[in-house]
Amino acid sequence: MIRLLALLGIALVVGGCTQNISPTAYSVGSVGQVNRTISAVVISAREVDVTGTNAMGASAGALAGGAAGSGLGGANARGNIVGAVGGAVIGGLIGAAIESNVTKQKAIEYVVETENGNLMTIAQGDETIFVVNQRVLVLYGSPSRLIADPRTRK
Repeated sequence: MIRLLALLGIALVVGGCTQNISPTAYSVGSVGQVNRTISAVVISAREVDVTGTNAMGASAGALAGGAAGSGLGGANARGNIVGAVGGAVIGGLIGAAIESNVTKQKAIEYVVETENGNLMTIAQGDETIFVVNQRVLVLYGSPSRLIADPRTRK
């Protein structure tokens, strides 16, 4: 029961660590910053998987596993140490696997060609899917992003 609660806690903590990869979201530090923007045309678009990990799941799993495993030896100190180490290793592996699955996201990888012929690739989570030959603006920054080019060309 303790192990189940520990794993549930790990999943909840790690789930809160999923990064927002939407082009419509700005971090507080990005607001008010001036970034370079260039025109481009989409030449390729495909769905990709974004896997995220920051080792928090493995760390939390190792701590929970070590705590749970330390009781395996009973009154025997050596058994407690072996149980703690084994529990930490197993807990770390389980925590890392949970984190990998919880933080997995879908995104679209775009290859765009700028007006001077340079190719750029950018992946972003997107509610709006750009299509091949669509004009876009590449906004440099952290993160960089694509948006539809609202200008009309004649």
